[in-house]
Amino acid sequence: MTELPTPEELRARLEALAARRGFLLPHHGALAAGAPDLHVAYLAMYEALTVMPRQLSPLERECVWLCLLVAAEEAIGTHHLELFRAAGGTDSIAQSLIALAGAAPACDAFAFAHRHWEGQLPALDPASAWASTVAALRGALAPDLADLALLAVQAARGSRVGIARQIERLYAQKVDEARIVEALSYIIWPKGVNAFVEACDVWHRLMVTGAITPSARFAAWRDMPGLGAFDPASGRVVSGFGGEGNDGSARDRAAD
Repeated sequence: MTELPTPEELRARLEALAARRGFLLPHHGALAAGAPDLHVAYLAMYEALTVMPRQLSPLERECVWLCLLVAAEEAIGTHHLELFRAAGGTDSIAQSLIALAGAAPACDAFAFAHRHWEGQLPALDPASAWASTVAALRGALAPDLADLALLAVQAARGSRVGIARQIERLYAQKVDEARIVEALSYIIWPKGVNAFVEACDVWHRLMVTGAITPSARFAAWRDMPGLGAFDPASGRVVSGFGGEGNDGSARDRAAD
């Protein structure tokens, strides 16, 4: 465990971080002062999750973020608006993204109406109705980008219906699964890991039931046994990431 910093060391660290990022949020002071090891890990994850280039272009990434900020009502994320502009984002694109984020509950509404009023509204097809809504609101956005942004929105809302619909739409368009992971993973920051876990559970169930057909790499995830919460009936014991495994051997922290 790293020793806690002196006031001078803390100020120097925070000043350097502010100079590098262009701004500083309050929680950095708390972590740097009271949990420096955690702060280092936090910054490393932040870099890997939101800064380092992955599958999406800078503009695509910030389009997903803008939609997500609206869904999560995260007004403090103004740096993403600056990055959106710097990547070529326009007022027209922003308007389309905001409209899509605002319309996301309609996906659930169509499913509700179909489930309860199919006899009175036999022509209502939730998938088609949602597709028409997205098409009407996405403006000049590419279909796959609109659906990637909406996946993040539905995951932020905790809508399992919406998450499933978006993943099905993305697979129908043959969108690369790594792009799906990137867009979905951004919810970890504003909504927490549990929201990401829930969304991945929906995704996994769609693979298991055959609703979507994954690539060979993602099929390995689909076929992994024992996914889910700890089951006392499994005969296993709960252990930390650095302790002994259920086979009695020392576990490799890096492998976890």
